[in-house]
Amino acid sequence: GGGGGGGGGGPTPAEGSTPPAKKAKVTGGSKPHVFMDVSIGGKPVGRIEFELRKDVVPKTAENFRCLCTGEKGTGRQGKALHFKNSVFHRIIPGFMAQGGDFTKGNGTGGESIYGAKFQDENFQLKHDRPYLLSMANSGRHTNGSQFFITFDRTPHLNGKHVVFGSVIKGQDVVKKMQNVGTSSGSTKGQVKITDCGEC
Repeated sequence: GGGGGGGGGGPTPAEGSTPPAKKAKVTGGSKPHVFMDVSIGGKPVGRIEFELRKDVVPKTAENFRCLCTGEKGTGRQGKALHFKNSVFHRIIPGFMAQGGDFTKGNGTGGESIYGAKFQDENFQLKHDRPYLLSMANSGRHTNGSQFFITFDRTPHLNGKHVVFGSVIKGQDVVKKMQNVGTSSGSTKGQVKITDCGEC
């Protein structure tokens, strides 16, 4: 019995400050959290949780959040605007895992929630550590739905790719993904997003 109750503990407010009132969860706050459940070769390997920097790159972060929830329905190409059941088609150990092409599955497709490609919002966030989320593109202002997760610092991408979030849980899952990558980018076993959404 006795239903749920509040969440667990958390950081204590500083001496003398008033603890913030408990608020209902607001969808897409300034740093929304989303998740992806991943399988490799048909076997579930765990969940990755991301924090999206809507406070710095709101348009880019909102695109990714909506593609995780699928809330925008069907896109112009007649496919659901949703990462669910799409694959990481390109994984290069020591570099990154690229996914998000839910229309073609090979790196030539994908679509943003805004319809066409959208602009590089800004390059404020840098590729200065592993486990970052950044937009794949084919040149300036060509953002769609494809993204990548970095395995290392990749400073050569600064000013070319828009960083919009980071992995906050499931680094072990990202490592398992890295382990099935190859220098050419092809994967040993299909790396698939079996489910995704907002936390």
